[in-house]
Amino acid sequence: MSLLPAPRLTALDAVHRSLGATMTDFAGWDMPLRYGSERDEHNAVRTKAGLFDLSHMGEITVTGPEAVKALDHALVGNISTVGVGRARYTHICQEDGGIVDDLIVYRLGETEYMVVANASNAQVVLDALTERAAGFDTEVRDDRDAYALLAVQGPESLGILASLTDADLDGLKYYAGLPGTVAGVAALIARTGYTGEDGFELFVSPEHAVELWQALTKAGESAGLVPAGLSCRDTLRLEAGMPLYGHELTTSLTPFDAGLGRVVRFEKEGDFVGGAALEAAAERAATNPPRKLVGLIAEGRRVPRAGFPVVAGGRVIGEVTSGAPSPTLGRPIAMAYVDAAHAAPGSGGVGVDIRGTHEAYEVVALPFYKRQK
Repeated sequence: MSLLPAPRLTALDAVHRSLGATMTDFAGWDMPLRYGSERDEHNAVRTKAGLFDLSHMGEITVTGPEAVKALDHALVGNISTVGVGRARYTHICQEDGGIVDDLIVYRLGETEYMVVANASNAQVVLDALTERAAGFDTEVRDDRDAYALLAVQGPESLGILASLTDADLDGLKYYAGLPGTVAGVAALIARTGYTGEDGFELFVSPEHAVELWQALTKAGESAGLVPAGLSCRDTLRLEAGMPLYGHELTTSLTPFDAGLGRVVRFEKEGDFVGGAALEAAAERAATNPPRKLVGLIAEGRRVPRAGFPVVAGGRVIGEVTSGAPSPTLGRPIAMAYVDAAHAAPGSGGVGVDIRGTHEAYEVVALPFYKRQK
């Protein structure tokens, strides 16, 4: 008899099953992996639109007179410069600079912020924020059960959403959010996503999730909207060069190791957790980086996977962190950390050891794909 807890179900679970989704356990949640062909879902997001259930993400609300001071202390970013209605990508790090998680912080009001953590790290982030906010006049609240999260991503997403809301979507910048009503449902409408395409994420009360999903599905019929699962979300973010926690980001890496040193803001007021270690990491990265995150494009057809060694000149020079067939490029691609000497785009003689065979790969700059503005 299994002692593992049953996976949690999102408010859209019955919808996914009615659509014939292949379900998978992801970070303790039963989530749709795909509904049919993941390649078709991927291509729909690139050319038309896809509808995702992201209700497994972890929402944490931080409120009170010193909410921003608490967040500036707890996180590596400068949250005090985030305007009301805007959002910022940032990291929460350990004292030694290792990445605990990557986050998006939305400023909902003068003294109210919503931190969105990855599903697998939501409890760890909640505990860390609660601990780090001690001594500040602020409240940290677990709001994971207060929200369902739907995402509409792809070039047709603006038109689909605009048909269901009178919110000013044209005026909504990337990494901004505003309260509005979508198909009669109260929502926080955010212009954010994890696909490399224009798109929107809709935070709503779970009891309205099915109603909103159905309204979006109907509104998107003529535009080619399809339901999209976690599998194509992974290939979309990989093509866009976006890191995934547990792959490109871990507690053994600092933001500078991951090529994301820009998220660390030393100029902000007061100290922050990991600050001293990150100053040293910044210096190391500038003078003598051990490895760099690069893109790899296969010359052949074999697909690399996370953990496979990257080789050159008969020795191991790095490791694949994510790999998959790229529907957009038509070839297998990967992200990998490689020795700095082999990190320049066009570096030759680089391969991936795929079960004993060294397959040739080309080193390229990230991202693999960038949408036309």
